[in-house]
Amino acid sequence: MLAYHLFKNLLFTPISRAVFHPWVRGEQNIPEEGGLIMACNHLSYGETFLVPAMITRRMTFPVKAEIFQQKSIGGRIVGWFLKTVGQVPLDRSGGRASADGLSPVQQVLADGGVVGIFPEGTRSPDGRMYKPKTGVAKMALEAGVPILPVGTVGTEFRKGLFGIPVMKRPGIIFGEPLDFSHLADRSGEMKVLRWVTDEVMAAVQQLTGQEYVDVYATRAKFGELKDKDLTPFVRPRPGGGELPPRPAPRAVESTAGAEQPA
Repeated sequence: MLAYHLFKNLLFTPISRAVFHPWVRGEQNIPEEGGLIMACNHLSYGETFLVPAMITRRMTFPVKAEIFQQKSIGGRIVGWFLKTVGQVPLDRSGGRASADGLSPVQQVLADGGVVGIFPEGTRSPDGRMYKPKTGVAKMALEAGVPILPVGTVGTEFRKGLFGIPVMKRPGIIFGEPLDFSHLADRSGEMKVLRWVTDEVMAAVQQLTGQEYVDVYATRAKFGELKDKDLTPFVRPRPGGGELPPRPAPRAVESTAGAEQPA
């Protein structure tokens, strides 16, 4: 998409390099072609433009649909920009609407594109890693694409000169792709989706060194755990158990020797 590359190469990449001075490691781990999901931790909104700015491949983020539907002038400008650079709306209302809303994302993967996902679902409230949601696993298994763990550090915004928010030497680390194609036929098993998701986020944690809190970030930011001590929920890593075994095949009752109806 021409608009994407124009905004990226003429605006976001040069500004990011000049203002934030980011460092990047592991870019050789990014496959040069083919459908790919990049799963990233989420410290600030800056990652939504910094990560795409630092890679050569075009990257698509599913963006919550409400952002595309804002009525204010500023909101309409943001919605126009997101549509112009090819980002896709994601319906998070649940049910059939949410399932249908994944179609544009699945099409990007089917076309061999790169999709960026923040499995935690929202920005970390305190710099720690929080429990990931399983959508990343479901998308990967259904699309048959690998997942690339991406770790970001130092991407939080701080007040700079004249109070302008800046990131100070943020870093992006790309891990090695994770292939779960052998589980493609198990995309409907929630325990498998949880195991895959936890393995992905454990790989991200190895890149960032973050402490892991085994609750959803929304509970810590807006729910009953807001401003509470989360120490009891701290774990060494997400998940850690074995891959759930395949369900035993159901026994088929034999009709041999059964009395036949007259």
